[in-house]
Amino acid sequence: MAINLDVVIDSDDNTVDMKAGLDSMQGVSDAVRFAAETILTEHTPQRHTHKAKVRTTLKKSFKGSYGHIFSIDINDNDLLKRYRKIGSQTFIELISYFMSESLYQESIALSPKTKEVLESLGETAEDLVEQLRKSALENIHEVSTKFNQNVKIRYRKSRDKITTIASFNRETSKVLTARTLDDPLTIEIMVTRLNIHTGNGRLQLKGSEDTVAFGFGIPYKVVAFQAKKVFSENLDQNNGTPSDKWKYLKIQAKPIKQTDGKIIKYIVTGLYEN
Repeated sequence: MAINLDVVIDSDDNTVDMKAGLDSMQGVSDAVRFAAETILTEHTPQRHTHKAKVRTTLKKSFKGSYGHIFSIDINDNDLLKRYRKIGSQTFIELISYFMSESLYQESIALSPKTKEVLESLGETAEDLVEQLRKSALENIHEVSTKFNQNVKIRYRKSRDKITTIASFNRETSKVLTARTLDDPLTIEIMVTRLNIHTGNGRLQLKGSEDTVAFGFGIPYKVVAFQAKKVFSENLDQNNGTPSDKWKYLKIQAKPIKQTDGKIIKYIVTGLYEN
């Protein structure tokens, strides 16, 4: 069983520096395989061997910007059954979601089935995101940081239906050097997305139209039940509510900042009583 994708490196003359290009393609291979294997086995892989049940296989190149077709190959009957149960659309949505999460970006709106599979992964989902932020993400950005060339991963549903599921460039590479500040900030926020198993989600600051990733500085399982309830209730209260009726929480949080000053995530450290 093979799921076809491709990797495209923007290039005006259809050439790419060989070392950087190979590093970026290796990063793409690792990221896609890590995500696929985690979704199918419900465990985050730590290494790759030639005996792996989920593999990525390089296929042919194509004209235009420098690109190669590759596939995710599933070589195990039990994993193949799980893939068919999940469905190709949900499978690709999940891979796209994990790529966005690793970059601290807001993902596309997830279908109910995708949300269900994501929640079933529990803390394994967060383990995968952290795994992607190690070597895979750094390798993917090699051609972006050194040659300012963009990288795209695309899903090839058919010859005429090709969808971009992840994009990487010099701007997204800034997450690689982001740092958590020691001093917490006091902010007013509303919760716009929340994973009830990991405590990760997205929030919107009062007065802002953009959302930012957030999480807790301790394992979510040891976060006080009352605090969990406050965050989940805030999400429910504002869901479908007119903006002039939104309710906000006052929290303390340490920001994770890029070198350009952009805050890409808040680590919640305290909650003020209303």
